[in-house]
Amino acid sequence: MIPRYTLPEMAAVWSDQARMDHWLEIEILAVEAWASIGRIPEEDAKSIRERAKPVDPAEVEARERITRHDVAAFVDVAAEPIGEPGRWLHFGMTSSDVLDTALALQMRDAADLLLARVETLLAVTKRQALAHRDTVCVGRSHAIVAEPSTLGHKFALWAFELDRGRERLRRAREVISVGAISGPVGTYSNIDPRIERYVCERLGLTPAPASSQVIQRDRHAEYVSALALVASTLDKIATEVRHLARTEVREVQEPFAAGQKGSSAMPHKRNPVVCERITGLARVIRGNVQVALENVALWHERDISHSSAERVILPDSTMALDFMLKDLTWVLDELVTFPDRMRENLMVGGGLVFSQGVLLALVDSGLARDDAYRIVQAAAAGAWDEGGNFKEAVREGAGDRIPADDFEALFDPARSLQNLGGVFERVEQLEVSG
Repeated sequence: MIPRYTLPEMAAVWSDQARMDHWLEIEILAVEAWASIGRIPEEDAKSIRERAKPVDPAEVEARERITRHDVAAFVDVAAEPIGEPGRWLHFGMTSSDVLDTALALQMRDAADLLLARVETLLAVTKRQALAHRDTVCVGRSHAIVAEPSTLGHKFALWAFELDRGRERLRRAREVISVGAISGPVGTYSNIDPRIERYVCERLGLTPAPASSQVIQRDRHAEYVSALALVASTLDKIATEVRHLARTEVREVQEPFAAGQKGSSAMPHKRNPVVCERITGLARVIRGNVQVALENVALWHERDISHSSAERVILPDSTMALDFMLKDLTWVLDELVTFPDRMRENLMVGGGLVFSQGVLLALVDSGLARDDAYRIVQAAAAGAWDEGGNFKEAVREGAGDRIPADDFEALFDPARSLQNLGGVFERVEQLEVSG
């Protein structure tokens, strides 16, 4: 991911140095495991632990220009400061043992950062849901005004979806937290299975129940899919904020910082640029799911067609989502709201959004549903097409079928929202640590 959309903590997870630190630790643990079962001298294992130095990625890159193999170059460079005992590095192992096990550690570390960010965003969303539970607005379907709702209800929907995303990320973290030290084609031909157990236990990983020289890529595809689902939720929220911020609607507005300029040409502009950026990055992550799925089908026990793709999609997807989560947390935490404008939009056309309540009241009065529908629809058409007042027109069309007090109550938004309390009770029960 380009630096513009990369935060320092996530960048550190995917740095060359972090990757080679993981490689070195896996190699050293494997040596210690061999020593623990008596296959190599304890003194050599101790010397390796004491003499090993962090490997400089630049040195590995220089060596790789000769070896044309990254892990082989790494092993050469890592063994140099150790001396004679360094011959035990990579003993019985194949490159994928190191690569895939280290990749699992990076993906797990990335998931931990993302889960912390989701937790913070969920806490903000929950708080806003409860704060705006009574902020009345209009609900829309097909982008057309429908019935009364509340801004808090929107936030409640987002909170529960983020909670599901959090669970998917937790599962993806578990699915990917596996290691494999099983040698060429995964048959443990020259490595004892106890080495795998030893290494994985000390890294906090679960040994893969079976590996074919590589850890199976359905795990990685599930991981990227979980990222994409969270990204799509953020996109959904950002898209709603963008719609509500349109000049014609103007019910909310992205935070606008002091000194910020919305346009280089038009000084009046306050564009929802952060939400638009979230939408754009979500497209990148969703596109990466296709690549992750293509990586599942490798030739025979292993090829490396997945490797080059993963070097791009895994860092990019986690970095982008990390950035998006931080962005959206700021937007929702500082969101500017215009309740008066929400009320104004709610009453468009003289109360069109109350049409269903009037329809049902006419049915209750004994009128056939189709006849009642025609009366209400005709009144609504006058409001839509001729700029009339729905409330006045439907009162005339209904005659005295609905008592005056009951008729007035039909246009009270509280009537439409009287059963919404249960949603907010469930919001209150959402567990968040942010």
